[in-house]
Amino acid sequence: MQSSKTDVLIIGAGPVALFAVFELGLFDMKCRLVDILDRPGGQCAELYPEKPIYDIPAWPSISAQQLVDQLMKQIEPFKPEFTFNCMVSGLENLEDGSFRAMTDTGEVIEAKVVVIAAGGGAFQPKRPPIPGIEAYEGTSVFYSVRRMEDFRGHDVVIVGGGDSALDWTLNLQPVARRITLVHRRPEFRAAPDSVNKMLAMKERGDLDFQVGQITGLSGEGGQLSGATVKGPEGEVEIACTRMLPFFGLTMKLGPIAEWGLNLHENQIPVDTEKFETSVPGIFAIGDINWYPGKLKLILSGFHEAALMTQAAKKIVSPSERVVFQYTTSSSSIHKKLGVPD
Repeated sequence: MQSSKTDVLIIGAGPVALFAVFELGLFDMKCRLVDILDRPGGQCAELYPEKPIYDIPAWPSISAQQLVDQLMKQIEPFKPEFTFNCMVSGLENLEDGSFRAMTDTGEVIEAKVVVIAAGGGAFQPKRPPIPGIEAYEGTSVFYSVRRMEDFRGHDVVIVGGGDSALDWTLNLQPVARRITLVHRRPEFRAAPDSVNKMLAMKERGDLDFQVGQITGLSGEGGQLSGATVKGPEGEVEIACTRMLPFFGLTMKLGPIAEWGLNLHENQIPVDTEKFETSVPGIFAIGDINWYPGKLKLILSGFHEAALMTQAAKKIVSPSERVVFQYTTSSSSIHKKLGVPD
């Protein structure tokens, strides 16, 4: 069982979580982020990467993915650690006031402070309405890619028309024996560049594309052997040994609901001084928290991250005095950020 330690464990890797890394880094706190998705950015990156956002200060318009990219660049000096495709499934209070987190992949992470920045909660993949799909889940039907090698040499069917479906179609094509992309229509919601690359590969015969919907699966003992696709010209049988359905995500509190925190309508109440939960040392920032007057805005989450950091520092380094400094004039902050003298 892999075990590690950090100052602050952040659950989630969306924009508010990323900005928290910056704020915590200014106070010399090391961060570890865990997210169930396969990349940073939370719902911004997963659900609407190209959608413009108009209320980020100093940016008249910025796409969700550009915002995530800029935040990732901003936190580079602090070298945070990321664990993707993973969920914190359990949390234990230790005698010294710190926490031990257990993930669904068997990892143990000890931290002095826990920050829940999980947006609306943990993203859970939507199960497609395919009869009998449950029998294949976890053995030959998967809702995320944890290791590309697990798909090497397989006939892979990818279902969907968004960014995840197109991204994995392109990324797995070199390792899979054959890739077949299935979508209910010939138009896609994914980035145009990804769509164009996929269509070019289809024209070269490097992969297959089938318009239609999967209506049935065949196989034995949890191992797929084929899928039935109902398309405009009738039913087609496709040989496959692996399937990746990307039918979107739902958001649930998931294991967080079992950690003994006070809850308010599926959100976590916090104070507005520290954004601490009912459990000392556990904070909640961003869309997942609740307090009177709460606004579910990214910029509100940024503010919450800044105030949370002041309180977190007192827990991580109780013997140190918390000194407020401005980034414009502090030479010590400039040194941390790599700003030239």
